Amino acid sequence: MTSPTRFTVFVTAPTLAPAGAELLNAAGCRVLYLQAGAEASAVHQVLAHEPVDAVISRTVDLAAADIAACPTLRIICKHGVGVGNIDVAAASARGIPVCVTPGANAQSVTEMALGLMFAAARRIAWMDAELRAGRWSRVQDGIELHGRTLGLIGLGEVGQRVARVALALGMPVVAFDPGVSTVPAGLEGLRLLPSVDEVVCIADVLSLHVPLNAATCGLMNAARFAQMRPGSILITPARGEVVDEPALITALRDGPLRAAGLDTMATEPLPANSPLLALPNVVLTPHVGGSTPAALAAMAQGAARTVLAYLQGEPIDASACINPQVLARPASVHP
Repeated sequence: MTSPTRFTVFVTAPTLAPAGAELLNAAGCRVLYLQAGAEASAVHQVLAHEPVDAVISRTVDLAAADIAACPTLRIICKHGVGVGNIDVAAASARGIPVCVTPGANAQSVTEMALGLMFAAARRIAWMDAELRAGRWSRVQDGIELHGRTLGLIGLGEVGQRVARVALALGMPVVAFDPGVSTVPAGLEGLRLLPSVDEVVCIADVLSLHVPLNAATCGLMNAARFAQMRPGSILITPARGEVVDEPALITALRDGPLRAAGLDTMATEPLPANSPLLALPNVVLTPHVGGSTPAALAAMAQGAARTVLAYLQGEPIDASACINPQVLARPASVHP
């Protein structure tokens, strides 16, 4: 894709995978990057002083004040699918579409969720630490997943892929997703249930695959943990804020949870004094579920294609737009 027009694209991270950077460069774009270790205020400084046409948003916040500071901004595309760090309302008020790259990291996130499930069920991380400390701790309390019920909250691309593997393992699978009314093709063994609570009550392994929004923030709270089966496992590659962390810690210490596998936490990076670090029945990874080279390349390429298409007046996929209502009118651009 080439264009005689030079656009300014701001990537809110120090790098972008070559698959995406090459597309932007080929289109003659001027690409700005957020320096490694930069303060959040650096985002505002760039947007306030540079004629940015598009933002490819990574994990740092893109607040209303940042969006307001850039009169030339026309589109925001998330390098991924979670837009909790973007003020979508502020973008919508300006007529700026906020897009995502759905499915680009789904396989990587799926494999991380499954890895956490296996590790939690068999206490792999704990046994590895014991062995490295010189202790031959051959624990006998690892559980077999075959025959145990997997509960899924959220049945999007990742949830469906996790379900397929679980069904192949011989795990009964139940799920709740308010946007899914029929069992997806290829998942005929899965049962849809009418509420989060009904899934929580019967799941031996509960895996969360929901975006962070007003309805899901604190979704797993003390009341829901109390409903879980004794000896159950929680897995979450979803946003950390979906889980009430103090309630989770209590459930891990005092029951009913046997274990948890977490790729995301409420505060990231995880504070050095977090009680989670002292719990032997938690497997922790630093929010890298979607960060394999293949996933990063696919997200970078998808984001670059989306912003270039929009800036060049080409149609973009409305299903990948968080606020598709703005596509019916041009973004508000001020000289």
